[in-house]
Amino acid sequence: SPSAPPPLEEEDAEVAQLLAQASRLRAEAASLESDRLAQQAEVARRIFDAFDTDRDGEVSFDELKAGLERELKTELSESRVASLMRTFDTSGDGALQLDEFQTVDQFRSALDRLGIEESQRIKEAAAAAAAAEKEAERMEARAALLNDRAPTPSDKIVGVLPYLFPLMDGLQYGRFLLQNGDGNPAVSAVAVLYAIYRSIPFSGFVAFFALNFLAANTRINRLVRFNMQQAIFIDIALFFPGLFFGVGKALLPAMGAPVSPGITELPSDIVFVTLLVTLGYCVVSSLTGNEPNKLPLISQYVEDRMPTTDWFDEEGRFIPRDVRLPKKNKDKDEKD
Repeated sequence: SPSAPPPLEEEDAEVAQLLAQASRLRAEAASLESDRLAQQAEVARRIFDAFDTDRDGEVSFDELKAGLERELKTELSESRVASLMRTFDTSGDGALQLDEFQTVDQFRSALDRLGIEESQRIKEAAAAAAAAEKEAERMEARAALLNDRAPTPSDKIVGVLPYLFPLMDGLQYGRFLLQNGDGNPAVSAVAVLYAIYRSIPFSGFVAFFALNFLAANTRINRLVRFNMQQAIFIDIALFFPGLFFGVGKALLPAMGAPVSPGITELPSDIVFVTLLVTLGYCVVSSLTGNEPNKLPLISQYVEDRMPTTDWFDEEGRFIPRDVRLPKKNKDKDEKD
């Protein structure tokens, strides 16, 4: 027959026994934890006393650095010790009190974490520096294609020669000022140059196309190419006063106004003097190695025609204008 269940008194006794055992285990665990904390506090106290060399009850930055270097047998940078100080200095007073102090192992773990973070920053900085160096090399290679280096003395002298083109074509406006300068050596030299210039068939067209062709040659220094382009546009600008004078001479008689033979003398003198001042500025700037890029309207237009590094891709290949402009406009829109 089945056995009878144990009396309730026996079950209660077993439960009480188990509860008592659990209570003893908790008490033992608490005692062990208390002992561990006491030992840890004692160790921290001894280390704290070892670090607190001046016995003022706190560990300063210098004491922390010296103590860690002594315990870890390695030299630590001030930046790493400062980071460690900020990590454990909860009071923010620039020193560690006993309740903020840690064991050497905890300091070592914190230093290891800082070391890993520092190594990561160093790797990122090195990668960024390598990328910047590579980009600088690409820019230098593209700049070499454009020959944007500082002009040599010979470049400065050659860069002045293109301005003879607008000077020759502008002499027509200086006929009133130069007609009495037969004994002037400068006038005589200009007269010889003008005679040679006019002796060449279609000299104006030849000079125009020669300068335009050479200005596209990036093997020539930028200063020389800039001056070639600017000389062309100065020469083009000389066309408009002549057109204005011609139209004026044709319209005035038709309007019944008297036309004096010297009516164009003063305007011509003004144009010629303006031309000389302009060319003088360009020559002086070029001989000193500076781009003469301060002429109103003309210089800006020339600047826009000068090749820049964004005209070429990373491999040095030319980017067509219809491809380059949409990309430039897109980059500008993204910045805005």
